Amino acid sequence: MLFSITHSNARVFHAPLPGFFFNIQQDNLLPYALIAGGSKGIGYSIAEALAKRNYNLILIARNEDSLVAAKNKLEAAYGVHVEILVKDLAFENAATEIAAWCTERKINLKMLCNVAGLGGEHDYLSYPLDSLRYMIRLNLESVMALTLTLLPLLEKNTPSYILNVASMAGFAPIPIKNLYAATKSAVVSFSYSLRYQLKEKNISVSCLCPGPVFTKPSIEKYTKEKLGNLGMKMAVPVKKVGEVAVKKTLRGKMIIVPGGLAKTLSGVVRFFPRRWVAWFYYRFTK
Repeated sequence: MLFSITHSNARVFHAPLPGFFFNIQQDNLLPYALIAGGSKGIGYSIAEALAKRNYNLILIARNEDSLVAAKNKLEAAYGVHVEILVKDLAFENAATEIAAWCTERKINLKMLCNVAGLGGEHDYLSYPLDSLRYMIRLNLESVMALTLTLLPLLEKNTPSYILNVASMAGFAPIPIKNLYAATKSAVVSFSYSLRYQLKEKNISVSCLCPGPVFTKPSIEKYTKEKLGNLGMKMAVPVKKVGEVAVKKTLRGKMIIVPGGLAKTLSGVVRFFPRRWVAWFYYRFTK
């Protein structure tokens, strides 16, 4: 099924809390983590793992209702402060507006988590051009833009961390998910390079590359149909993915692949020539 794109103006939503600016100043005593795409799925599980570690949170997503629900749940369960910004990260001005918002409030930003992304069971040959461009902007351009615009805040609060979310699809060309795999491969490459650029600044860069994660029924259905029992055995619960991602990011791990079987297979995939892997995926998942 094709997704729809709504070209509306991005906006910022502030929860109507009394004494808003006072709370921000007081809560800056604790570190903040910003999670782009943090209202549900892997992004929410990362937010929850960080809340357990007493990080205040800034959650960004397009849907206001899901953000409010995530905020209320996390604040009630963990007693941290959660800010929410309603933004479509594929918009060109989103990153600069988010960075300006954080800078104005002197946010003690210690971690940036670039999670927002778009997958889908089909791409390139099935999607219209506008949808493909949207995928590139969200999956790749937003990662680059948020990293660059928030880097000054991360430098002020070192040691700090950047967690980019890619996929096992980023290790190999996948004909069935052509453009998705290409964007995630770019995120992996970007993360490797950035890690060495920022090492002397005391900013650690990690890249999460999970296998199947059943954040919605369509992903489980696709995995069963295309990868069979192997794909089902590779799957890792979303809550575990978030916990593993945060734990290993804080330990300075570069590539993070949750799950023993997924980790082993990711190593195998990276060992073989890409043309072999592309043929294998085309032969067995078409």
